Amino acid sequence: MSKVITRFPPSPTGYLHIGSVRTALFNYLFAAHNNGEMVFRFEDTDIERSKVEFEKDIIAGMEWLGLSLDAANVVRQSERTDLYKKHLDILIGKGVAYEAEESEATPGAKVIRFKNPNRKVTFTDLVRGEVTFDTTELGDFVVARSHDLPLYHLAVVIDDHDMNVTHVIRGEDHISNTQRQILLLEALGFERPAYAHIPLILAPDRTKMSKRHGAVSINEYRAQGFIPEAILNYLALLGWNPGGEQELFTLEELVKEFTLERVHKAGAIFDIEKLKWFNHEHLKKLSMLEYESKLKEFMERHGEKAPDYLIDIVPELRNRAQTLGEAAEALRVGEFSFMEKDITVDPLLLVQGAKTDAETIKKNLTVVKEMISALPEGKLTAEGAKEIIFPYATEVGRAGVLWPLRVALSGKEKSPDPFVLLGLLGKEVSIARIAEASQLL
Repeated sequence: MSKVITRFPPSPTGYLHIGSVRTALFNYLFAAHNNGEMVFRFEDTDIERSKVEFEKDIIAGMEWLGLSLDAANVVRQSERTDLYKKHLDILIGKGVAYEAEESEATPGAKVIRFKNPNRKVTFTDLVRGEVTFDTTELGDFVVARSHDLPLYHLAVVIDDHDMNVTHVIRGEDHISNTQRQILLLEALGFERPAYAHIPLILAPDRTKMSKRHGAVSINEYRAQGFIPEAILNYLALLGWNPGGEQELFTLEELVKEFTLERVHKAGAIFDIEKLKWFNHEHLKKLSMLEYESKLKEFMERHGEKAPDYLIDIVPELRNRAQTLGEAAEALRVGEFSFMEKDITVDPLLLVQGAKTDAETIKKNLTVVKEMISALPEGKLTAEGAKEIIFPYATEVGRAGVLWPLRVALSGKEKSPDPFVLLGLLGKEVSIARIAEASQLL
């Protein structure tokens, strides 16, 4: 068997779409699983709609995801006109392509049409099995606007041959294109690649994914704080079944497990909440330093600076925030401002949710302060604090202990629970803040 070569050929007429990424991923996984490679090219024959900004977006998205791409050697169809003209001349020389009127509506305008042999075309789809088309209904279809303007079907057939592509893995919406392309490659004497048409990604209402269903550009997801590992993991499972209970995969594990035999035929439903779950799970697998680094880089890209105490609150952020965007927002709105050196405590807030009087609150805070003071240095953790304080709070009334304790430590009406606060602030700061709050009562 020749070396497996797949291809990812996006059209730079829009931003890198989540569906295009899934197609690129399946091509990448299949090639890597078989020790092959995935080639990349821009199909920019649509001159009017193709834009450099879309090219840059696609390249940036692919590089961020970590899928193979040599940005310095990107192939563009617009730069391969001579190759297309050469093969177009071959088709005309064989008498299977000819210049003709574009249509009755545009008299005088000439195009080049392929002379359809009007026969049935059958191919074995590696996902869907045997597929047959009767090409008669296509008529003599246009393959070029002129010698210098080849259309998609001709260019893609020539490119796949020139790049030695062995497997064409693409969305099922391309399945009807296969009949034209097989006719063209046979007329040119090219070897037929294997075809695999994968299911489309559908919105929850089973319609095609669109802007109204949320972000569809991969770089929009990046801007929201999703990470590549989670996106690739989730997209791999949209239309492919690994055959076991495992859900969380690294890219290397996906390469090892991926086969086309386990690709579904039915459309795959995109669920943003499930993507968030995958993202959260992958974030929780990061070390504290890895998480801190990713969050700092994310905030810097958005023109924000991470606080000096970030590393201290990583465990809490990593546990709570499903995306880096959510973590950054928590910092932005001051949810962790209690980590600053100085806080202000409102005496009225100390009493507000305690369901008891100031004298009782003061007594409770004194008891808690003594409990914390008795702990050895370095032993004040959220779990340890709860173990010694919660039984007392349960005995005398939780609201009268836990509410004022939380306010004393944070100065806020809303914050993490008091045990988490104690673990984050440490023994010395916690004792000082409890003492200061007690003096306000």
